[in-house]
This record gives sequence, structure tokens and C-alpha cells, in this order.
Amino acid sequence: MAAAVPASAPGGTATPLRIVVRVHAMPPEHNAGAEHMLVSMLRPLVERGHDVSVWVSRYGKLVEPYEYRGIQVVPLEARLDFPTAVRRAHVLISHLECVPSTAALARGYAKPVVVVCHNTHQLTFRNAASGETALAVYNSQWMAREAELFFAEYPKSVRPGRELIVRPPVFAGEYATKPGDRVTLVNCNAEKGGKVLQALAHRMPDVSFLAVRGAYGEQILPDLPNVEVVDHVRGEDMRERVYGRTKVLLMPSSYESWGRAGIEALASGIPVVAHPTPGLCESLGEAGVFVDRSDLDGYEAVLRKLLTPAEYRLASKRAKARSAELDPTAELAAWCDAVEALA
Repeated sequence: MAAAVPASAPGGTATPLRIVVRVHAMPPEHNAGAEHMLVSMLRPLVERGHDVSVWVSRYGKLVEPYEYRGIQVVPLEARLDFPTAVRRAHVLISHLECVPSTAALARGYAKPVVVVCHNTHQLTFRNAASGETALAVYNSQWMAREAELFFAEYPKSVRPGRELIVRPPVFAGEYATKPGDRVTLVNCNAEKGGKVLQALAHRMPDVSFLAVRGAYGEQILPDLPNVEVVDHVRGEDMRERVYGRTKVLLMPSSYESWGRAGIEALASGIPVVAHPTPGLCESLGEAGVFVDRSDLDGYEAVLRKLLTPAEYRLASKRAKARSAELDPTAELAAWCDAVEALA
């Protein structure tokens, strides 16, 4: 067992914790919502003085340990003693595909494990209900409700010792900028709306579009004079390379458990036109403009209306107000307290 740690105080524990994280990929190579949510949750743990290291399970181009936002990242081939790190850890954290193996090691070394749940797929809840999870973190109210339904349907599953809602933290000051003049889609695969962007660009040759290559999925990148394609963008470059060039953000996703890109855009007062998934309805709230992803006429009509100055000012005002409502300070403090309590 790990050495006992004094009870948590509001500003953190008296003794720094060794927190070991196991994930499949990390920025700056892999820049997806799940990874940037995790980074935003680890940063305040580092600020409280804890030793946080992230161990990557997949092969990547980076082969030497590096620091990202104050977090120590260990690529797969850099070191081969991950079990030793687990043995020395006070707390383990994992998400997505790495949860089962991390939970197995946690059981072997009698360590508390935290599972960050990014979607409502049954596999996510099943992994979190394996019996080893000391703390499960859900990224939205609707995901927490879906978890309740899962545990009701599978009463023999083992409920995590504690459950917490932490909406994907976005530090608005790191994204706020003066909006640009493009209609933008981030991650142009089919499920995120690549075909919608392509169709709208054909329909609206008088409007300039920005297509940002995503971290995963086959990308649909229109070869049209009114579409500029931007390569995969690192998280710290999103303000300048994406939001500083964006007037309206498109999110015609078939599925979003929350929708971090939309919240990043709201920080600059950029209106978001989205398919009404439960996650996007919760995250965007009154700032969202919701149109079914199959309704291309609706998307074109909404965009043309938003691009008029009077309507844009109103939508931008709602966007900034929603961004302020989503200040992550309180939820991150509760998150840090919960992790510290596990030790």
C-alpha cells in the first residue's frame, strides 16, 4: 500500500502525491477532446504541487520524455518500467481503452484508480463498473443519468466508490480572441459533419469556409475555392490558427457527449450551429443554434441569418454569457479534493 497521506485541506494535501496516468495518446501529437479534457484536469493537480506523470500506451513519433503544460509525459518506448511507476504511485488515473489494463494493475498493487468517462457507450460504463474504480468522473449531467440507467439495468455491476461530474474544463482566457470571417468545422470526418461542410460550401460559394483536419477518422476535405484546409492543429495553437479566423463554428456531429470545441469557440463570442445531441444541448445551452444535421436548407438559412451584423451581435453576446457560466474553477477544486482524498 502507498504511504498514508494527511487529510486534504482546501489548498491541497500536506504531502505531494505521486499521480500516475495511463492513456493511449497525448498532445502535442494527438489533439482530441478527451486528451485536452484530461490535460485541463491534470494541470490544477500539478499546481497543487503533486507529481503527475502520464504514460502513453501507443507508439508515436515522440520517443523521449517531455513536458506538456507542466505535466511529465512518458512515451511508450522511452521507458519500460510502467509497473514500477504503478507500484510507487498513490493514485492511478485512466480513460478510454486503457482503463481495463490500468484497473488490473491497480488491483495487483492495491492502488485506487480514477476512471474519466468521456462518452455514454456501454463499454465505458462497464469498464468503470469493473470493481476497481475508486472514483468515476462523468463529463456531463446527461452522462451521469446514463450511468444511472446502466447500473439499474445491470445491478450486479460494481458501482464506483465515488462519482463526480466535471464538465470538460475550458480556460476561456486561453482561447478568447477577436473572431475572424470563416465558417469553420473542426475534425472533418463524416460523424463530425464533414459531408455537411462539403454540401454547404457547394451551396454557398459566396461564403468562406475553414476545414480543420482532425485527430482521427477519414477526413472529408473539399477541394473548392471557398474552402481553406488547415492541417491538424495543436491545442495551444487553436486560438490563433482556428478561432482567430472563425466567425461561426459548425458542429453537425452525429454524437457528442459534450463538445469541447464549441465551448472553446464561445470564449470568443463565436456562435455555434450544432446538431442537437444531448451533450451539445447541455453544453451550449441558450448559446447554441440547433439544426438537425440532415437539414441542409436549415443550416444554410441559419448561417445566412447569423452572418448579418444585427443577428450576429445578439448570438455573440449569448455565446460570451454561456462561456462565463461554464467557468471551471469550482469543479476543478472539487476534482482535486476528490483525488487527494483517495490517497
